[in-house]
Amino acid sequence: MLAELNDKNLLICRPGHIVMKRTLLLVIFCMWVPMNVLGRTGNTSVSSSAKRNIVNIGALFTLNSVIGRSAKPAIFAAVEDVNSDSGVLPETKLNLILHDTNCSGFLGTVEALQLMEDDVVVAIGPQSSGIAHVISHVVNELHVPLLSFAATDPSLAALQYPYFLRTTQSDYFQMYAIADLVEYYGWREVIAIFVDDDYGRSGISILGDALSKKRAKISYKAPFTPKAPNTTINDLLVKVNLMESRVYVVHVNPDTGLNIFSEAKSLGMMTSSYVWIATDWLPSLLDSSETVDTDTMNLLQGVIALRHHTPDTDLKKKFMSRWSGLKNKSSASFNSYALYAYDSVWLAARALDAYLKEGGNISFSNDPRLHDTNGSSLHLTSLRIFDGGQQFLQTILGTNFTGVSGQIQFDKDKNLVDPAYDILNIGGTGSRRIGYWSNHSHLSIISPEILHSKPSNTSTSNQHLYSVIWPGEITATPRGWVFPNNGKPLRIAVPNRVIYEEFVSKDSGPSGVRGYCIDVFEAAINLLPYAVPHTYILYGDGKRNPVYDDLVYSVAANKFDAAVGDITIVTNRTKIVDFTQPYMESGLVVVAPVKELKSSPWAFLKPFTVEMWCVTGGFFLLVGAVVWILEHRINHEFRGPPSQQLITIFWFSFSTMFFSHRENTVSTLGRLVLIIWLFVVLIINSSYTASLTSILTVQQLTSRIEGIDTLISSTEPIGIQDGSFAWNYLIDELNIAASRLVKLKNHAEYTIALQRGPNGGGVAAIVDELPYIELFLSSTNCKFRTVGSEFTKSGWGFAFQRDSPLAVDLSTAILQLSENGDLQKIHNKWLTRSECSMQINQVDSNQLSLMSFWGLFLICGIACFIALTIFFCRVICQYRRFSPEAKEGDVEEIDLPRSRRTMRTSSFKDLIGFVDRKEAEIKEILKQKSSDRKRQASHSSDGQSNSPS
Repeated sequence: MLAELNDKNLLICRPGHIVMKRTLLLVIFCMWVPMNVLGRTGNTSVSSSAKRNIVNIGALFTLNSVIGRSAKPAIFAAVEDVNSDSGVLPETKLNLILHDTNCSGFLGTVEALQLMEDDVVVAIGPQSSGIAHVISHVVNELHVPLLSFAATDPSLAALQYPYFLRTTQSDYFQMYAIADLVEYYGWREVIAIFVDDDYGRSGISILGDALSKKRAKISYKAPFTPKAPNTTINDLLVKVNLMESRVYVVHVNPDTGLNIFSEAKSLGMMTSSYVWIATDWLPSLLDSSETVDTDTMNLLQGVIALRHHTPDTDLKKKFMSRWSGLKNKSSASFNSYALYAYDSVWLAARALDAYLKEGGNISFSNDPRLHDTNGSSLHLTSLRIFDGGQQFLQTILGTNFTGVSGQIQFDKDKNLVDPAYDILNIGGTGSRRIGYWSNHSHLSIISPEILHSKPSNTSTSNQHLYSVIWPGEITATPRGWVFPNNGKPLRIAVPNRVIYEEFVSKDSGPSGVRGYCIDVFEAAINLLPYAVPHTYILYGDGKRNPVYDDLVYSVAANKFDAAVGDITIVTNRTKIVDFTQPYMESGLVVVAPVKELKSSPWAFLKPFTVEMWCVTGGFFLLVGAVVWILEHRINHEFRGPPSQQLITIFWFSFSTMFFSHRENTVSTLGRLVLIIWLFVVLIINSSYTASLTSILTVQQLTSRIEGIDTLISSTEPIGIQDGSFAWNYLIDELNIAASRLVKLKNHAEYTIALQRGPNGGGVAAIVDELPYIELFLSSTNCKFRTVGSEFTKSGWGFAFQRDSPLAVDLSTAILQLSENGDLQKIHNKWLTRSECSMQINQVDSNQLSLMSFWGLFLICGIACFIALTIFFCRVICQYRRFSPEAKEGDVEEIDLPRSRRTMRTSSFKDLIGFVDRKEAEIKEILKQKSSDRKRQASHSSDGQSNSPS
């Protein structure tokens, strides 16, 4: 009976407010009925020894709203389906108690208190994030879970609201999806237009955090009140239209959101170059309408919108097919919030079923802190605590099932798992899906259900979307920014130099400046597809060069929009500003005085180092000795008295240097060694000739400063260009004392300081950037030279404020100038000078060392070793065959006095004597000895045959 009354007579909805009728008196009266009806005992507790047949659940949202009109029939359908399903709560019937918040935080709070008087075990709603914040405090005290199907404020997930559960997706994920969109299209700044309430503020706050992780930002926040008139919205849009960014993120309520696009259309802000991104409110509005009129669609052409993604399952299709037949549907159409509302009821039912099966009881008790004072009509004692609320809450959090909206399961942060959105492009008479966003793989044209079965891949190369038709019916991605329409040109700072004015200097012309850097900047600006109004502002007093670090800091501090000039790109500057692509290479070099080396009578020794000379001479002698050993036994030209043989070794060795040796080599091993050695000599001669020619014909300059290392190790003064970053670099990076550094302001000071030297009040050397030094050397007729090599590598670029999109476009333009040759033409116009040899020629650097030839010497040495090894092996074999002859005392055949022989036939002296003999003589003796042995063997055999038997 009570359920019937609640369904039919509880509320009468009127525009703007709710009037409680006689039914309210009946409800109050029912609070006092006996326990067997409502299960109460006395005024303090509830006995639940027996299970209730009817359990109250509440619903709390704005009925007459875009979301409410879709949610109401879905909730009623869900209650009906649960009550008719015998598999869920078979002995219990759900009784729905519906209250209307009427889009009011105050009325919503009152309605929530009235709802709690009905002892509901769970409340569905609200749709408003602001009302949810207030009601969450009520349900926290009464331990009643609050399942919201539409309150998307990310801050509601805080630990402050333990009984608040969101059965839809949090705006936290939607804002990260928008940030991925901004990054995908290369935009750096957006303007946020949002309703100024908890829902709007919290969502935009998350968007700012998400964009900062993508090196983007919200350049301006444009809030307005929930019920702001069109004039206020118009004024707001006029203001943002004067700003640089053309990417607008609209995060508002669906009931009033179209007013923004209506005003934007009237202001001409729905044309090309504009980008509009709407959150899920816009698809919810369009989906909730039976038909969308042409005028409304014309307002939204080219808008990008996000919609909650719900898988196309059979459950969803079945639910949508019965949507038109729902008796409480009224005139509302379907949107995604209807799915979440339907699943919220089923979540409560399944959790309640599990709770009761686990032995849970439905019981309520009074809160001793709530009591009515004398004369109070608030009836605070009717607000009672759900005793099993904590257990029921945990049961809900652990529930896992597949609903019409997809998987219903909570993660550790009480958010639904697998958040995803459809990305829509509105055009024509409807919208088309250009892709998806999921927390698993971010932007993709593949359905999230398919991607979830694969490993997560959020790399930039894996982000894809279909093409978009933007406002103005263009397909090219808008740049996303323009110069502000407030008549203010870019403020460009230009260093007012007093030295090296070829790069940039003051001028009497219209622009006020001139130089190489200015021409490069103007040429790059002219390549941009849009106009860039700008004005040059000189930085510095014109009496000395400005400090370039201070110039860069001024850009970062918004005193200037950019800085154009010879600005070096160094690490500490890139941390505070953005630089373009370098348009000139640069690096620090050392300039020092040099003097010409006079010719020396010993210049012919300079091509080789001392080690090279020694090793070369040693190999000449080694090869000569090896060839003599190999040829001595068989070649008469290598025989004779010892003195003659020694002369032969030296003569043969050094004559090979000129390939004029007269001795012929006979042995195979000797020829092999000689061939390899002659190849080595050829290489050495050619290298010597080339090096000596260079030394004698090229002007030789020398300096006692060999490079930056020499300056670091010394204590002499070093010259630095006034205002250059080299001052800080030498002090901070190379640890050179500041007292050693001398600031030089012009060319004359450069020249005088170098000519005087450290002993005359000048400097030992100057450290400056290469482009400056090239001009300086050409202007001094090459009296000075650079020593060593560049010890830093950098370049010059134009500085802009952080995240300035103009820096990116100008970088592309500079690359175009480089590719088409215009950059070189500008260089030739301003910086072409008479060239001189920049690097001094160090004599030592022209000397040939052993390191250049050790491979050749190694090959030659190995050849000599192998030849000698083969030779001595053969000699030893012959000596072993020869030694038995000596033991038999054949003095006549050997033709050596017996007194000159020792008792040891294998002595070293005998071996040397054997080696010294001619090989032909040895072979003859061995041959004769072999025949004698054969004769002796024959006589011995004959004697044995003639002896008497």
